[in-house]
Amino acid sequence: MPLDLGNIARTYAAPALLLAAALLAACAGPGPLSGSRPGPATATPAPAAPPPPPPSTPEVTPALPQPPPAPPVVPAVPPPKLRPTTDTICLVLPLESATYGRAAAAVKAGFLAAADAAGSAARVRVIGHGDDNVLPAFAAAEESGAALTVGPLTRDDVKTVLAMALARPRTLVLNQPEDGSPLPRDVYALTLSIDSDAALEARRAHDDGARVVATVGSDAPLQRRFRAAFATAWQRAGGDPPRDYRFDPNPEVLRVLRRELTAHPSDATLLAVNAGDAALAKSFLPPGIVYASSQIADDLPAPMLRDLEGVRYVEIPWLADPSSPVLSRLPRADLGDPVLERLYALGLDAFAIAELLANSIPPDRVELDGATGHLSLAPTHVFAREGKLMVIHDGQPMAYVAPQ
Repeated sequence: MPLDLGNIARTYAAPALLLAAALLAACAGPGPLSGSRPGPATATPAPAAPPPPPPSTPEVTPALPQPPPAPPVVPAVPPPKLRPTTDTICLVLPLESATYGRAAAAVKAGFLAAADAAGSAARVRVIGHGDDNVLPAFAAAEESGAALTVGPLTRDDVKTVLAMALARPRTLVLNQPEDGSPLPRDVYALTLSIDSDAALEARRAHDDGARVVATVGSDAPLQRRFRAAFATAWQRAGGDPPRDYRFDPNPEVLRVLRRELTAHPSDATLLAVNAGDAALAKSFLPPGIVYASSQIADDLPAPMLRDLEGVRYVEIPWLADPSSPVLSRLPRADLGDPVLERLYALGLDAFAIAELLANSIPPDRVELDGATGHLSLAPTHVFAREGKLMVIHDGQPMAYVAPQ
């Protein structure tokens, strides 16, 4: 807080003026006792007046102590911008985690396969970590002078790194903060989030002419997120809030669900349930267009897929169109699990993006047809991802073709 010099001067000047006034009064002596005329000169002189009492020392009120000035408010300083000393790309993944190790290994396999196909495997350094030591892994990437760090993979690790790793290289995270907060400087995000799939389906439903939409969803966290993302995108496109219904496999609850959906018809229904519940839930829906999440057809046998006839969902091109000329040059992994295959594809695209971001001046515009979808760099530094819209027909997933 700046000092008030005028206030300080007034505080100390007041006592000094009081003291000076008292001293002047004492030196002047006593004044006349009355207003009468003085006597003649020959009159007997009056006895000498007693000497005046010594002047009393005026009481000085000490100045009140001033509080110390408040420390100046220092604005938040962004993390220092590190200058890379090598062209190394560090891949930081939870390879030592019992929970996420398999997922991390799939991403690593895709990343290294793409690097090898591009002849750039020598510039990649892999740094593995466990569940609680992502920060030391990022510190190792920083100390290596990396041009770019790719990772972390999980939401919790992304949150930790963005909050605690104040000094870090330019970074491509493979997930997003839970609260959707803006990314810091020099941080980019490429994810397999189902939010983009839900947004694509909401736009497709709007283009298909739907005006009233219902959602039927379970309490699983992933399905709740999918349902919420769809509702947000649907209303952003101009639709009214969807009518929400809860899925419960209890037969009586399902009968009530059927009555409610019949009594309040809609143009389209979003089915936000796991693959194992999809056929049962759909059997209680009225006829009409049904949209679902990308996991709706995972590992389902043909008879159950036939129960999902007409259901539309979004899939990554790596699984939806494996013979695409754009993807045919990339090595296949054949992991035998659609979830791991999607993560492998994420690793493929992560390397393609990493090569662009590792340049001294990163691009401000990116359009890329990747293994996980068409990727576009948004001003928020998040890569928007658009997959392929699929439909189940005769027990087989196939590319959706909009009617003319």
